[in-house]
Amino acid sequence: MTTTDTSIAAAEAHSAHNYHPLPVVVATAEGAWMTDVEGRRYLDMLAGYSALNFGHGNRRLLDAARAQLDRVTLTSRAFHHDRFADFCTQLAELCGMEMVLPMNTGAEAVETAVKTARKWGYKVKGVPDGRAKIVVADGNFHGRTTTIISFSTDQEARADFGPYTPGFEIVPYGDLAAIEAAVDEHTVAVLLEPIQGEAGVLVPPPGYLAGVRALTRDRNVLFIADEIQSGLGRTGRTFACEHEGVVPDMYVLGKALGGGVVPVSAVVSSAAVLGVYRPGEHGSTFGGNPLACAVALEVIAMLRTGEYQQRATELGDHLHHELGLLTGSGPVAAVRGRGLWAGIDIAPGHGTGREVSERLMDRRVLVKDTHGSTIRLAPPLVISKEDLDWGLEQLRAVLAG
Repeated sequence: MTTTDTSIAAAEAHSAHNYHPLPVVVATAEGAWMTDVEGRRYLDMLAGYSALNFGHGNRRLLDAARAQLDRVTLTSRAFHHDRFADFCTQLAELCGMEMVLPMNTGAEAVETAVKTARKWGYKVKGVPDGRAKIVVADGNFHGRTTTIISFSTDQEARADFGPYTPGFEIVPYGDLAAIEAAVDEHTVAVLLEPIQGEAGVLVPPPGYLAGVRALTRDRNVLFIADEIQSGLGRTGRTFACEHEGVVPDMYVLGKALGGGVVPVSAVVSSAAVLGVYRPGEHGSTFGGNPLACAVALEVIAMLRTGEYQQRATELGDHLHHELGLLTGSGPVAAVRGRGLWAGIDIAPGHGTGREVSERLMDRRVLVKDTHGSTIRLAPPLVISKEDLDWGLEQLRAVLAG
């Protein structure tokens, strides 16, 4: 057996089968490239679902982490530490908000947003206790905790995990009238992904986000934007909401906030919203730890330059132009996306998304399938145009075959 075979066999034997990875075992990585245990190089066109927006082994981020490792890595929130105030202040400024509640994973941040909206509803809006409702969209992916899957329409994530948490109403994504009909006197929030990633990089119709913003403001309901995948440069703006000039009441952030080094997530909002918390009502031992704050502070500094947003815009325009040439006939049924983010629907008879992903792997390009017939492209924002073109050349070859 090869080293790859041995490693995969051991993983299959001793880890729960909650993932079905492509049969590649990565050993090292740099920039947009990963190298497996056999020494084969692969172009990473997934970037950890946007967690690696700044590439593998980014020097600035690793230097920030190393410097902090020599100082202090964890205090718990029982004490202050000297990176926390700067992190909260600078992230709030980046978002145009006032307060930050740090957590670790994206799902934790979404759970925090749900709790925050409910508490705000009871303490500020005056919703009767136990009656708070949050409106969400079908096809959503906000994580896999028990509460979150309770408002998922993905049976693969939801089935066999009940009983489910009440308090959510699901409406069609992109349908403003459906949200308007769902919002009532007990509604505390509308929770949406500005672009649905796991669903296949679905971009809502023009005016949708602006309409949601106007509706929620008019009805005294919080607009919560889950920018865990779409935010921090991926779409060509710091936040995907910016494409419609929208600022929500609350951002939910994760993935790229940790630079691919450590898990960092956060809920960012106004003092009127996050100010509802009192000591002991919510927390996390690792949330806002010194190492996480040090890395996230460097991420924030990198985003402030605008360099990565500009790269996502320019390379994204090129990506979508090239993908557009593949649509309309043959193996590609449709392409969607924004910036360096695309969902490609494979036409019937040309293979499943998994099969196309495996064929691309054989040509040293790594992508991820979703929902049967779709593959997603989300390369690191540091990818060169030459490498992006090479990856697209491999895609064309796979689709032609």
